Amino acid sequence: MNRAGSAPRNVSSPAPAASIVFIGGGPRAALILERLAANISAGQFPSPLQIHVVEPFSPGSGRIWRRNQNPQLLLNSMAADITMFTDESVECSGPARPGPGLLQWCRGVMAGTITDVDLPDADLADQVHTLAPTSFPSRRLHSLYLEWFFRRTAAELGPQVSVVHHRQTAVGVRAEDGAYAVALDSGTELRADAVVAAVGHTDSAPSNRSRGLADFAARHQLFHVPLAYTNDVDFSALAPGQDAVVTGMGLAFIDLVVLLMEGRGGRFSELPGGKLEYHASGREPRLWAGSRRGVPCRSKITAPLQGEPAGPPRYLTADAVDTLARKHGALEFYEHLWPLAAKDAALAYYRELFTGHPERVDLPWTRFERAFDALPWYSDARRSLVASAVPDPADRLEFEDLDQPLAGRRFAGLAEVQDTVAAHIREDLRLRDGGAHSETLGLFLGLLNVYAALGRLVPPELLSPGSREVVGGWWHGFFSHVDSGPPAHRLRELLALHDAGLLHFLGPGLDVAGDEERGVFTAVSPQSGGSVSARALIEARLPAPSVTGSLNPVLLSLVDSGLGCEERSAEGHSAVGRSAEERPDGRAGGSVGTGPAPKSGTGKLLVDAGGRIVGRDGRATGGLYGVGAAVSSWGSGAFARPDSNAAPFRESDALARLILADLRQVRSPLPEAGSVHRLDLTLRALHASVG
Repeated sequence: MNRAGSAPRNVSSPAPAASIVFIGGGPRAALILERLAANISAGQFPSPLQIHVVEPFSPGSGRIWRRNQNPQLLLNSMAADITMFTDESVECSGPARPGPGLLQWCRGVMAGTITDVDLPDADLADQVHTLAPTSFPSRRLHSLYLEWFFRRTAAELGPQVSVVHHRQTAVGVRAEDGAYAVALDSGTELRADAVVAAVGHTDSAPSNRSRGLADFAARHQLFHVPLAYTNDVDFSALAPGQDAVVTGMGLAFIDLVVLLMEGRGGRFSELPGGKLEYHASGREPRLWAGSRRGVPCRSKITAPLQGEPAGPPRYLTADAVDTLARKHGALEFYEHLWPLAAKDAALAYYRELFTGHPERVDLPWTRFERAFDALPWYSDARRSLVASAVPDPADRLEFEDLDQPLAGRRFAGLAEVQDTVAAHIREDLRLRDGGAHSETLGLFLGLLNVYAALGRLVPPELLSPGSREVVGGWWHGFFSHVDSGPPAHRLRELLALHDAGLLHFLGPGLDVAGDEERGVFTAVSPQSGGSVSARALIEARLPAPSVTGSLNPVLLSLVDSGLGCEERSAEGHSAVGRSAEERPDGRAGGSVGTGPAPKSGTGKLLVDAGGRIVGRDGRATGGLYGVGAAVSSWGSGAFARPDSNAAPFRESDALARLILADLRQVRSPLPEAGSVHRLDLTLRALHASVG
């Protein structure tokens, strides 16, 4: 409860404080809280304000980034690339408030200039003291930074603002007398003038297919893990030496390998030349992994740029998007946006290749650039230009090959699959971790720029219904595969585990079924013909967003009550099966954009361009906002690189200002700051027994 002394007799009673309830207290909620603090300090809301943060884990880190997790799990970003502070590069209406990124924060803690941090154990203290710019920090270390950021932000909100953390779970939201009531699992209800649903990544009920596999496993007493967050799964029933089929080779797969290998006592040692050797503990299972692509995500890049920086997108611009919208109305991602995005990303790649490695090309950059400018990305003329200027075919960029490196490949059997996937990983490490191929960093930065530009220039409502699912499906998946992969040493570890016989590859297009007669799971890639049987199956992928199938009670409450609704997509829209003439690349067969036909809904909670939740009646709901992975937006993460004008900061500032503007409509500001009874700033963690 607030500590508020008796008002002096000659001062009028204060107006009741306006209230905001955050449902979820992870990094995205912390960012919005910081932007509220910055804008309140700039005079955007002079009245008393009470902020409730409902989060069963520690505020700032939340569930995904909580401290209580395996210390071997890492971020896939380098320490120098992580900040929570809105610096001067961010184009937003609110004031910039620079602060230390993760690396500078660790150095401040070490130097004693940041003193409000307790290092709870020797492992974290050692990480703080040894973190380098190119280190990949542990998630436990990141949780310390996020929690400190939240505490600092709350302390800077000013004396008229109180922040209360409820270590509970929100279970429902309902409209009540022009405001909202947020129900907690303790039975308490919080009254709110504004509610921000920042629930992050949530669990979903199993799909029909996954439920069928689970039922099969139960009938035959097999081990089965459905789509889940790897760190939340109990793998103790998976026996040493047991064969397990793994579907998915993304970041969840990398976490799985860490937990089941090093997490069970194994260790790696480095051999001369940088190759790793794995020393087994004897407690490890044996994994058989496959996926849609059949290969893991691309490695993070260690080479610095050698040539000219590419600058902002040249083809995917505001003018280009406006022209397309006037001509076509609703935009199709593949036909209208992707060719521009692809050309911009390729321009960044080729600029670095030509200006950083001129010995590998046959034309001056300026001449190539002029010709490239004039040609559509999907054209024979563009391919001919590249072929004439870049003599080594391995240096020529085609996104279809990057996305589906094993497309169309037929294997003689599983032995050939092993050799091919291992060779693919070694080649990826040569290009991205060898230091001599900085054009891969040019591509990384080019894709990063167009990813941000699409989110900035193309509001979701400008997309055709089918393209909205493409954005959350193929585009995000492709970007993650190329730009958001694991540290290079994780791929070297995969090779060491493969050499040790503990990791085998199954190939692309993996299909898993249950064999009722034998009582085992079977896995086969149609491109290899080889089949593997096992008594364990792990679906190593994150649950897809699903507001109607969510296990989060708040999302279900919003949809069931009509306060919210699911974003819709076009029934049956798909790039699969188009003829070569219809496809943007002009090719037949697998290519960029292939995948299952979208459903009638994207699974995401619909919000308008400002972040207000849209109700069943199609109208945005005042005072009700949604952010993060569960809502219909391009998706911009919760922290970013410093000095990058990153989307999370721009979007959080805009939403904070919208929330304050909406609050001003329902709460009259006080006429004189001096006549306000000032509330003491309090930051308390209220446990489940406290309302």
